[in-house]
Amino acid sequence: MLELSINEPDELVKVAHALSSHTRLNIIKLLLNYNNMNINEIGDNLNIPVSTAGVNVKVLEEAGLILTEIMPASRGAMKVCKRNFDDVRFILNPIKGYRNKGQVYEVEVPIGHYVDADVHPTCGVANSLSMVIQEDDPESFFFPECRTAEIIWLRQGWLEYRFPRSLPKNITLKAIEFSLELCSEAPNFRNDWPSDITVWINNVEVGTWTSPGDFGDRRGKNNPDWWHDSSTQYGLLKTFRVDNEKSSVDNFKVSDVTLQDLLIHANPNIRFKVGVKPDAVHKGGLNLFGRGFGNYDQDIVMKLHYETDPED
Repeated sequence: MLELSINEPDELVKVAHALSSHTRLNIIKLLLNYNNMNINEIGDNLNIPVSTAGVNVKVLEEAGLILTEIMPASRGAMKVCKRNFDDVRFILNPIKGYRNKGQVYEVEVPIGHYVDADVHPTCGVANSLSMVIQEDDPESFFFPECRTAEIIWLRQGWLEYRFPRSLPKNITLKAIEFSLELCSEAPNFRNDWPSDITVWINNVEVGTWTSPGDFGDRRGKNNPDWWHDSSTQYGLLKTFRVDNEKSSVDNFKVSDVTLQDLLIHANPNIRFKVGVKPDAVHKGGLNLFGRGFGNYDQDIVMKLHYETDPED
């Protein structure tokens, strides 16, 4: 059940808006009967354009009322939707001793600022001006110039980053999230090229997301002019989250690892590692996008969600 009070006005407005449309209510009702559906199926069942279905699914997704996941399709990828809650409760009286749920510590680290790497070809580094190092030369990954990276690719191995842990005292950590744009790594590009991409936090394996492919069917929105059309163009923005109950990717559970397993408060910083394991089922490599490439104007963003002490 989703429970919101008047102490959380922003979330309350967002959810109330999402429920204020007959089309969106019909989508929620449809997902009760069919569980998982893609955008095309929703449009067909409700007799509405696919574009209309997509816009309304996005509103429901942003309100947390449905969950979505990108899955492989016959051509590229498709967004699959399912319900997140069966009940929604609004509490319109202030709650005494309410703990503020809206506090977030956020920091962004450029993709070139990795502190360690184990990289195997095909591999390379580029920025918005040019290639940074010679392709398929793992030893070059430790040249200082690599700190300017805005796209990094590798067939197998990992990249590790350090994030600062700067939180007020007397708080309760509720969740940690890392969001980044990534996809598989194939020669040139192949939209149907699955890869099992794994994330570790503080050396604890959090979970694996299977990228559907290495996307190149259209140019990435942020790609520089010199980047060739036959190369990888964009990725998918994925959010890896760990809370007190589970680990998830875009709200889909991927493991039973919890915050307690990560020992956040016992370490001076937070170690984040992303890569493709040697024993992965799909060894399809990894492309990691920074601000100058792909579709999303960001590098690797970490968010720490926490609560402060109750108000008197």
